[in-house]
Amino acid sequence: MSDTTQTTGAAKVENEGAFTRFLRATEIDARLLGMIAALVVIWVGFHLYGKIANGYGAFLTARNLWNLSVQTASIGVMATGMVLIIVTRHIDLSVGSILGFCAMSMAIIQVWILPEFLGLGHPLIWPIAVLCGLLIGCLIGAFHGFLVAYLGIPAFIVTLGGLLVWRGAAFLLARGETISPVDATFAKLGGGPYGSIGSLGSWIVGAIACAALVWLLFNGRTQRRRFKFPLRPMWAEMFLGGTGSAIILGTVLLVNSYPWPIGIVRQYVAANNLQTPAEEIFKSHGFAIPVLILIAVGVAMTFLTTRTRFGRYVFAIGGNPEAAELAGINTRWVTVKIFAIMGTLAGLSAVISSARLNSATNNLGTLDELYVIAAAVIGGTSFAGGIGTIYGAILGALVMQSLQTGMVLIGFDAAIQQMVVGSVLVVAVWIDTIYRRRAK
Repeated sequence: MSDTTQTTGAAKVENEGAFTRFLRATEIDARLLGMIAALVVIWVGFHLYGKIANGYGAFLTARNLWNLSVQTASIGVMATGMVLIIVTRHIDLSVGSILGFCAMSMAIIQVWILPEFLGLGHPLIWPIAVLCGLLIGCLIGAFHGFLVAYLGIPAFIVTLGGLLVWRGAAFLLARGETISPVDATFAKLGGGPYGSIGSLGSWIVGAIACAALVWLLFNGRTQRRRFKFPLRPMWAEMFLGGTGSAIILGTVLLVNSYPWPIGIVRQYVAANNLQTPAEEIFKSHGFAIPVLILIAVGVAMTFLTTRTRFGRYVFAIGGNPEAAELAGINTRWVTVKIFAIMGTLAGLSAVISSARLNSATNNLGTLDELYVIAAAVIGGTSFAGGIGTIYGAILGALVMQSLQTGMVLIGFDAAIQQMVVGSVLVVAVWIDTIYRRRAK
């Protein structure tokens, strides 16, 4: 019986196509490749459409792609938290409203309150405002988690109520007024010429990322050998390392090829008493601070979900809540933690969004919950629970923002944009359903 099974398995491997063998050897997720392919189609499609309709393509330019990365940061940060929510078979419809409430709270703290005590422009204003925003988001999320876990109210109802409550509370905080400008240092957290790390800083980040990738591959191979797990072929390791490093360095080249606007350069020349004409100075943006925040959150959340006991508990609860509770996992407390993390990330997104606008408005974050949920689902997080990845959610956020940016560039109005986003969400869930059926 054993010989027959081995023979059948060997024959099955021999009959696999080259692409299937490649995926098996490199252990690349087919859904990841699907998302990347969809992203390429979206980018090229919008670029060619603009070229045909207007005589020039504006999508595949350094300026647009740099702005696209900044616009993705806020949604991407929240999408990493939404993965945990959906993995445990819950939903959070309130993230956009929490973002708006946290942004308005931080603006009031740094514009109306702290200057009265510390003085205008005090260096502690922006750190205190950021910490307050994160704490407010964490407390709101924990409160939602308490209602879900300990009072037994469905997450859909709790967060639907939160969507209305916190949006109304944001309006009441400032009576609907727009609060601006925020602290000058705080505004740098939103990106822009002064909210970027420049060419040299970007190359340092790229070098660190390449070194980290090589170390991860080497350490992973060492651990597999130590525990006698199957090893990837050496060519597959080299392919992953080489391709990953090429993507990282290509991204660095891209962000460094986008220069400061000439008006900002003139201000820079005047402020530093330079003799060189502004037209002869090339100042690269490099990586924007919001993008670095997104990368840091992605790394931290990936570590949390894959390398900690808490992460294992999250996926165990999502796979089978009853079995997880019988195994001794405090599912209620874990649920509170998950919603608290989601609230904290919404507060962090509020920092990025309000800093980018240099102000806080009552409408900040409106409909962001739709984009965040869509990003997580497009990234492979299953509503059935137990399945989801952080990198997938970030890629899903990039796909959603690419769709929105492309539609703006070619002149689609807001109504059509919302129709497209809603349709993409439905299709993503349908694809997930098909994928799970075939996986059984």
